[in-house]
Amino acid sequence: MFEKLKEIMVSELQLKDSDIKLDSRLTKDLGINSLELADLAMVLEEKFDLEIADNDIRKFLTVGDVVNYLEKNGSKD
Repeated sequence: MFEKLKEIMVSELQLKDSDIKLDSRLTKDLGINSLELADLAMVLEEKFDLEIADNDIRKFLTVGDVVNYLEKNGSKD
């Protein structure tokens, strides 16, 4: 799941692959702002066939948080 998320973040947010680690903080380390985070959530909803509540998006502090959420709530394909 981490590798899939990393690919999406590189293509959608133009981040460097080498900068994205499980413990990377979305805003402080990767520079993702709230609009970009909302855009990422929409892409993840489409790719993983799930709905991410606004309250859940606010809980995404690290890349690992997003990975854990997708593993727990996403489709298994």
